[in-house]
Amino acid sequence: MSLAVARNDRRHSTIERVLTDPPERTVVTATEEWRAALAKAGELDSDVTQCIIRVHGDRGVRAIEAVAERRVKQYRDFTVIVGHTEEYVVEDGGCTCKDSAYNLDADDPEQACWHALAVVIARRIDALDHHDMWYAEVREFL
Repeated sequence: MSLAVARNDRRHSTIERVLTDPPERTVVTATEEWRAALAKAGELDSDVTQCIIRVHGDRGVRAIEAVAERRVKQYRDFTVIVGHTEEYVVEDGGCTCKDSAYNLDADDPEQACWHALAVVIARRIDALDHHDMWYAEVREFL
C-alpha cells in the first residue's frame, strides 16, 4: 500500500509516494519469463531460444524450427501450422493436434503443444506468413 503526499509551495508542486507496506512480490512463471525476454529482444536470439528449450524441451525445439521454416500461416480466419504430415489450426491458444487433446492440461498455461508455441513465437517476432484468404476455403483444395 502506498500513500500519496502532495506538497505545494510557490516554486514547486510535487506528489511523492511514501511506501507504508513492502511491495507485493509478483510470481513470474517460466513461460512468462521467456515471453517477456522475447518481447524485449524482438527476435529469437540465443538466450531466448535456450530459455524456450529449457522450459518446453522438444516441443520448444519443434516450435522454433517451424517459425524458422516459415510454417506458421496466418489466414483471415485461423492461424495454421504446417506439420510434416498434417496442418493444425491454432485458435485462442488451443490446437487441433492430438498432443494438445490427449497429453496436455488445457487449464495449465505452462503446457502447450509445439504448434501453439510456434504461433506465440511467430506473432511476437512478426514472422507469420500472411495469406489474405479464408483457411476454410483453402482447406477445400487440400
